[in-house]
Amino acid sequence: MRTQVGIVGGGPAGLLLGHLLARDGIESVVLEARSRAYVEQRVRAGVLEQGTVDLLKAIGLGERLEREGLVHEGLELRFDGVGHRIPLAELTGGATITVYGQQKVVSDLTDARLAAGGALLYEAEDVTVADIDTDAPSIRFRHDGAEQELRCDVIAGCDGFHGVSREAIPDGAVHVYAREYPFAWLGILAEVPPSTEELIYCHHERGFALHSLRSPQLSRLYLQCDPSDELAAWPDARVWEELQTRFATRDGWTLNEGAVVDKLITPMRSVVIAPMQHGRLFLAGDAAHTVPATGAKGLNLAVNDVRVLAAALVEWYASGDEAALRRYSDDCLHRVWRVQHFSWWMTSMLHRPAGDDPFEQQLQRAQLRYVTRSRAAATTLAENYTGVASA
Repeated sequence: MRTQVGIVGGGPAGLLLGHLLARDGIESVVLEARSRAYVEQRVRAGVLEQGTVDLLKAIGLGERLEREGLVHEGLELRFDGVGHRIPLAELTGGATITVYGQQKVVSDLTDARLAAGGALLYEAEDVTVADIDTDAPSIRFRHDGAEQELRCDVIAGCDGFHGVSREAIPDGAVHVYAREYPFAWLGILAEVPPSTEELIYCHHERGFALHSLRSPQLSRLYLQCDPSDELAAWPDARVWEELQTRFATRDGWTLNEGAVVDKLITPMRSVVIAPMQHGRLFLAGDAAHTVPATGAKGLNLAVNDVRVLAAALVEWYASGDEAALRRYSDDCLHRVWRVQHFSWWMTSMLHRPAGDDPFEQQLQRAQLRYVTRSRAAATTLAENYTGVASA
């Protein structure tokens, strides 16, 4: 098999890259290890920055997004039993966020690719990336029981934190910056109308909680927990009891409860791979970086990566000029580190500190009071949350 760009990973990063390239007549093949049903059903991120929404609409993927996406002009910080609204749109000159599940983004991209006749191979097994230090890199894999080799001009590694692309880079060629946080998130998806019209980020002495939503009928809620916790230790009744405790307000706000249809525990970590490229291999999305979910940035960072990579590849194929490709990592990392700082800041401000340090707890409360009382501090949060600060 032969193509111009081989894309490892059929999630939002890989599919969006293929879509952007196809608009400029550049061929690609997308390889995905999982089945289509698995990829389209897994529940992941759901908050899209203004820039992400604008891009999806501009490239013809906005029909369902406009119909089903929930536009939010603000969010709530809740602590000491009191909610404080941060007016995102007012503070940023109109920038908003849109709640639209990652699985819907993937489904939209998949439908568009297949409708256009783009190559998308699911359940590609034993994928390996080779010859990235040459001008003829290749991807080897097994599909439908047959061994295959895909020869490419370049390879885009969009296969996530646990993917194979990063492993193809020689030892010592990149630096890994990493931080593990001493807590995790227990997340549930519940069949119950949301108890809020805007996201609630809650600081509580028992730990952080987040009320998000996926639709008028589905609520997404999270609890800070210990990373060593097992799901068996969190039956539904305990989850709801803890959520009720952490979200309780002085004015008797009510949290709706319903059937839990999905439950998982996710560790919290920050990782950055630098540079995000080696030879003819370019990493994008979670293959190059992960951020704590507190800032709602993972999917949005992936979108920015492939936007930059697609533009660089279009320039290279059109003119032969490799300058933009050589700058790919540097161009992306400025935004990556801005987002890492914001996600760390939100995480540090809202989560119960390890060891229950009373000094750090008081620092958190002071920071929360400042952010909710100072227009300048609230603007910093709003610009970063909507993506304006890192645009």
